[in-house]
Amino acid sequence: MAITVRTIPASQHLDFLTTLRSASFLQTPAWAKVKSEWRNESLGWFDGDTLVGVALVLYRQIPKVKRFLAYVPEGPVLDWEKADLAAYLPPFVSHVKHQGAFGVRMGPPVIVRRWGTRAIKDALADESVTSLRQVEPDETNIAAARVYNDLRSLGWHPPKSGEGFAAGQPEYNFQLPLAGRTPDDVLKGMNQLWRRNIKKADKAGVTVRRGTIDDLPAFHGLYAETAKRDGFTPRPLAYFRTMMEAMQSEDPDRIHLYLAEHEGDLVASTTWVRVGTHTWYSYGASSTDKREVRGSNAIQWRMIQDAIAAGADVYDLRGITDSVDKKDPHVGLIEFKVGTGGEAVEYLGEWDLPINRVLYTAFDLYMKRRG
Repeated sequence: MAITVRTIPASQHLDFLTTLRSASFLQTPAWAKVKSEWRNESLGWFDGDTLVGVALVLYRQIPKVKRFLAYVPEGPVLDWEKADLAAYLPPFVSHVKHQGAFGVRMGPPVIVRRWGTRAIKDALADESVTSLRQVEPDETNIAAARVYNDLRSLGWHPPKSGEGFAAGQPEYNFQLPLAGRTPDDVLKGMNQLWRRNIKKADKAGVTVRRGTIDDLPAFHGLYAETAKRDGFTPRPLAYFRTMMEAMQSEDPDRIHLYLAEHEGDLVASTTWVRVGTHTWYSYGASSTDKREVRGSNAIQWRMIQDAIAAGADVYDLRGITDSVDKKDPHVGLIEFKVGTGGEAVEYLGEWDLPINRVLYTAFDLYMKRRG
């Protein structure tokens, strides 16, 4: 029987996600409310009457023309390693084309390679190695090669090569495996610096608590300070308020705000997200003052322990680059995260399919000019 794709209610979309151990929070119906400036749609893939996949599709309009880029961040949610993509993707493309899409961008959540702590540390110590691409992975997913080839044969464009963060979602992430592990197991797997900093924070009297939506202004003040220090443009307070309201209304345990305090001063604040058995460190902020009390380590350790208590298989520290070059300003990110004892994972990346090449090219140029 042919695979069909059609619009489904958000409730059916959410019910499907609850049957899975892992799906990106960017594919939850709540995320549509967070990205309210985009038109959105919940889609379902059906094998006969059986729902076999879902997607949150965000439609971004091209200026002055009523045509859209259809964007599926870290999705669709399909059984990518088993699905016949020649049967699954054409009806999806046909559907979004009918909705006015001139092109499609999606991010198949397929892991290609993994590098463990030892491989990363050795690479960081070797001056002749500048990228994870030069390092022998600890695990390679053979099925990812089939997905790659199938996408190419169906006309999709592979990820663009290059360093740093590509537009959209990061291709490289850092994850801490938790399945079957206790907090003591995880603590023992951390490096000496992380263990020492966690103890230092505790000895200094740093306390970590879960906050509420009323604590968002405090978080945002610290986040804006972090943005200024690190040179990125901060999102407005209203964005985080919408995010917490939307995600907590979908599931009270979907998102939590954490605050690390020392003698009445906020020294670090973060957001934690969960879908099934996958948890994420989403946003983080830290104070320039009192860095010596190690609030960032304390708050991460609390979130990791809460992830274990929630039955999580993985604690995801999100994006890194593939760089292990000491001269690269991004390398500090992987150096901080590798101390947890986790692993770097490479995803298949985001893929594009132009439907109308003229409009697709025009939109691409528009986005590049916007920077």
